[in-house]
Amino acid sequence: MRFLHILVILTLVLLFGCKTEQKKDTNSKNIEQTVPEKIAYAHGIKNWKNVEEIKFTFNVDRDTTHYERSWIWNIRKNEVTGISETDTVLYNRSEIDSTTAKVDAGFINDKYWFLAPFNLVWDNGSFSYEVSEKAEAPISKTLMQKLTIVYTGEGGYTPGDAYDFYFENDYIIKEWTFRKANQKEANLSTTWEEYSELNGLNLSKGHKNAEGNFKLYFTNIQVK
Repeated sequence: MRFLHILVILTLVLLFGCKTEQKKDTNSKNIEQTVPEKIAYAHGIKNWKNVEEIKFTFNVDRDTTHYERSWIWNIRKNEVTGISETDTVLYNRSEIDSTTAKVDAGFINDKYWFLAPFNLVWDNGSFSYEVSEKAEAPISKTLMQKLTIVYTGEGGYTPGDAYDFYFENDYIIKEWTFRKANQKEANLSTTWEEYSELNGLNLSKGHKNAEGNFKLYFTNIQVK
């Protein structure tokens, strides 16, 4: 889902999540939900309308290296504050320029890891998808349902990439796989674990690979 130093970590991690932006919630009353919608609702997207601000720190541990960066996202104002070891940048997402584009790419990546279930609704129309009733999950080797999405060439930082979401009857994501440019082989597969409910949002705070030498996790989470 190549990690000899922090720059290499960032290169691969940025590939695993730079997607299109938030679009809209879905009113499911009297309408049969699609599988992507069922996953989003199982993770609490119906409560997203009440969220004004989210804060979180994105962490990556690979072997003996550690990297982190923090974000404050004012959703109502569409403002983002990015905080790293070397810099703090405040910008509005409606006014991206050459100086903030790189920071925003990092934000979109980290937000996608954090809120991927919601992107299954927000990105509606930006990807094609198919559902398998039984598929072997990459980490646990357990038979689960699988949702495969492939992003189209419109919008996003890395169009054409594919994601396989593994879940059971509760529609809570247990594992996933990233496949760059929809190639057959996985670039990265991780667990989805350490779930916590914060103001109605059911969020996974931890992801690990099968080998145990890669961990991506979130700390300092606040949902206002």
